[in-house]
Amino acid sequence: MPPLPEFRLEKHFTRWEFAARYHLTASDAQTLSLAELLALADDDGRERWESLHLGYGETFGLRALREAVADTYEHVAAEDVLCFAGAEEALYLAMTTLLDAGDHVVVVTPGYQAAETVPLSVCEVSGVALRADEGWALDVDAVEAALRPNTRMVSVNFPNNPTGAVPDLDTWTRLVRLCDERGLWLFSDEVYRGLESGPSLPQAADLSPRALSLNVMSKAYGLPGLRIGWIACRDRTLLSRLDGAKHYTSICNSAPSEVLALIALRARDRVLGRNRAIVAENLPVFDAFFARFPELFEWAPPQGGCVAYPRYLGADGVEAMCADLVEREGVLLLPASIYRSELTPTPTDRFRVGVGRFAPEEGLERWADWLEKRR
Repeated sequence: MPPLPEFRLEKHFTRWEFAARYHLTASDAQTLSLAELLALADDDGRERWESLHLGYGETFGLRALREAVADTYEHVAAEDVLCFAGAEEALYLAMTTLLDAGDHVVVVTPGYQAAETVPLSVCEVSGVALRADEGWALDVDAVEAALRPNTRMVSVNFPNNPTGAVPDLDTWTRLVRLCDERGLWLFSDEVYRGLESGPSLPQAADLSPRALSLNVMSKAYGLPGLRIGWIACRDRTLLSRLDGAKHYTSICNSAPSEVLALIALRARDRVLGRNRAIVAENLPVFDAFFARFPELFEWAPPQGGCVAYPRYLGADGVEAMCADLVEREGVLLLPASIYRSELTPTPTDRFRVGVGRFAPEEGLERWADWLEKRR
């Protein structure tokens, strides 16, 4: 496998994530403190935490954790769940284990860089762009047209990062049906599920035995420090292959993190309800900010998740705007270059903003003052 390219997002965050004063591009919901999370524990979760021994765990993940994960699905059992050290390990092992050099993958763009660069390191990959002029709509006809005789997988991410797009139910079920009819794996990144403005789509693993549903405690749950993710898939032979691959990476998950993830999942209605409320409270604040500068921005709130992808109309361009803003005012955004694709054209005038953190007002006001000075 050839060396992977520089991970643009992580390189940018290495420089700015903890140096910038105002993190207005965060992709995760507001984090819970350890005390807040433990306060949500049931009796069993509290006992597990207080009596925890720091030994090795099961490669597949703590049985009770996998049962709690399975409870978030309609047709998935604990045996259909394999836990990983975050979503990135799961994505990496799925692509490098299930794909061979002669295969072909279709990836929907824009999206998380690893979703295209990891399969590109293994095999041929084609891209299908969401339709920005139609609210980032998914074009299933374009996905079908991109399929080849050697296509093995279609990879998607909904609610989408960075656009916040969610396809309608008919479009989603049509994509699942297409993959089933062609005998393809559907790799479905669902890490923002639970933060939709409307009903959640059915999870891919519930709709098809060939689908892999990726999720994690990091995004919708707001617990990235746990580093607990999973793949749910009803093809247990496939999961066994991924389990074997995991023996060469993390081997097993952090035992404390598994117990804390179990506590959060058992309290998921409260955790997700809290995070949806933060997004709902923040959206009018962002609406008002962008309404102050109609000549500079085209803004639409996300349909799901806690990130959005507005357009910047300023003459200086989005790259200069983001660079100047963080260097001069400490306000961090992600410019379009972070989301460029090797597979399809992607917009060059967009930037990612996060709407899931507490109290964005101070950062937005700093940004507004900077914009006012430039008028």
